[in-house]
Amino acid sequence: MAEHVEHEHDHDADDEIIVLTDEDGKEHEFTLIQVLKVDEKDYAILLPNDVEDEEEEAAVILRIDQDENGEEVLVEIEDEDEFDRVAEAWEEMLDEEEWEEAGETDDDEDEKS
Repeated sequence: MAEHVEHEHDHDADDEIIVLTDEDGKEHEFTLIQVLKVDEKDYAILLPNDVEDEEEEAAVILRIDQDENGEEVLVEIEDEDEFDRVAEAWEEMLDEEEWEEAGETDDDEDEKS
């Protein structure tokens, strides 16, 4: 189970667009939808902008590190256990948001009655 999970999330703010270059030199645009803190490290949750079929849309999780100049860089998570902890934290947060949204919908329906 992931420990020390925090997140920053603002649905009203403009989502940040990030361009990543793959190993073939092709650029891909992603939207930064979430930053999670798991085990004292920050992770970026990105959604690809160039996916036409929403069924195929899958979040990309990258660790936020600092380079030698102190600039933030996104790094692929190579450790499977680390990736699993972050993915689990992300799924737990999504489940919590779904419950909160369901509660808001129920409250709205109660008010209309």
